[in-house]
Amino acid sequence: MSNAETARDTAPAPTKREWIALAVLSVGLGVIVLDGTIVGVALPAIIQDIHLDLTDAQWVNSLYAVVLAALLLSTGKLADSLGRKRMFILGLIVFMGGSLMAALAETAGLLIGARAVQAVGAAFIMPSTLSTVNAVFRGKYRAAAFGVWGAVISGAAAVGPLAGGALTQWASWHWIFLVNLPVGALVIVAALLTVPATRGGTDRPGADVDGALLSAIGFGALVFAVIEGPDLGWLTPKSDLAIFGWTWPKDAPISAVPVAFGIAAVALVLFVVWERHRERVRRSALLDLDLFTLRTFSWGNVTAAAVAIGEFAIIFVLPLYLINAVGLDVMGAGLVLAAMAIGAFLSGASARHLAARFGAPGTVLIGLALEVVGALVLALIIQGSTLGWLVAIPLVVYGLGLGLASAQLTGTVLRDVPVEVSGQASATQSTVRQIGSALGTAFAGATLSVTLALTLPAALSAAGITGAEATKLADATRQSAGTSILQLREQGAAGPLGEHAGAAVDALSAGFADATRWALVVATLFLVLGLIGALRLKRAASATGPHA
Repeated sequence: MSNAETARDTAPAPTKREWIALAVLSVGLGVIVLDGTIVGVALPAIIQDIHLDLTDAQWVNSLYAVVLAALLLSTGKLADSLGRKRMFILGLIVFMGGSLMAALAETAGLLIGARAVQAVGAAFIMPSTLSTVNAVFRGKYRAAAFGVWGAVISGAAAVGPLAGGALTQWASWHWIFLVNLPVGALVIVAALLTVPATRGGTDRPGADVDGALLSAIGFGALVFAVIEGPDLGWLTPKSDLAIFGWTWPKDAPISAVPVAFGIAAVALVLFVVWERHRERVRRSALLDLDLFTLRTFSWGNVTAAAVAIGEFAIIFVLPLYLINAVGLDVMGAGLVLAAMAIGAFLSGASARHLAARFGAPGTVLIGLALEVVGALVLALIIQGSTLGWLVAIPLVVYGLGLGLASAQLTGTVLRDVPVEVSGQASATQSTVRQIGSALGTAFAGATLSVTLALTLPAALSAAGITGAEATKLADATRQSAGTSILQLREQGAAGPLGEHAGAAVDALSAGFADATRWALVVATLFLVLGLIGALRLKRAASATGPHA
């Protein structure tokens, strides 16, 4: 028997209080993960209520992930040095404050700003939970704890649309944020009583402020460019860009988007160079780049990013399609999307047994294969009048894969990471997931926007609606992320289109479905990339052998 296997078998069993602490940390984590997806199904109602356009809607979804991604490396380091329990509780307080601001928001700017405050709180919470689990649990118990943590990630993300649908339809969209207040208060009390205080050791001086700024600029500029590309123009400006009273004019020789891509590339390259420099001079660094010499860590993060991009692309476009094109109410859309949660919970519960037979990396591989199949079938069946239950069937398959991959991926990524740098490693993995979720929304929204400009006029023309009227309908539908279809459907023959309303609604629904299909194809391509990453991860794990 190897030393690793002996350590795994002789690791002390966690106490009852430590298991309760895991549950408390999981609920805290679940709240912030849920908040990343609960907004999606409520977006059509929010768009109507406070008059968002498609770009605003993307930012409501994406800014949360962008800010979270920009801060996680910094907060993971802070959690190691200042104490993980303290950061967890502080994060919950900030997150609750942002939730209250979001619930009271009456304009797009205020809501987007509130989402940024929520993300700051979430950035304190997420690395604190995973690094605490890594520090408290040992051997075979660590694998079980990581399984719980991963299952919470996938399960909470999948439950978000159903929770959002129920709260929006039976109360109002404001309650998707207000519900965080009582839950957060209960978690704080429970954390004070049960969560052990842990911190990581550091023998290096200094705070890596420059690294934090470079990572924030790089990731923020990247997501900004992808989201704003369709409206501002990928190369030549299509509209003015106004930021804090300063305007990038429409008649500029180049759009702000390629400039943002350039800023992102320069900032991220400088970040890597700077972190190498901090390592050479033995100063505290934001990211230990040596972690990426661990092949399981590197390939695991590639896989995690692809999973997140695919998942959040699907969660962004499907509610808009189901509510606006198919005509389901908010709760109906939530129930269809809950098929993902059903699959995720079923497979999350059984992932441990599959891992015992195929190994954790093998289970991740099986999960990614199921995700690819589910997303591909979904893309193939999407039509303007597809029944909700038909959409739900491939979502169950997709959810089964999501549960398997997420439940086992966390432990596999961190299997070779020393405990003393678990905060950095945990934060890095969480950062990768959040970058993936932000890019998933961004890529899906960009694909939807670009393809709507093609599919809507084509569908209207096929229905015999042409000229200025068709252009006006197509533009309104694209800018409103499909909400104008819902309004035309409700108005019927009494609306401005009169007896042509039915034909226009059918045509716009078909065009929106075509664009949704392309967004799902993009999501599937990223999941295929994740499948390739999972194959490499399995090989890397086999090469390093079993770990405690």
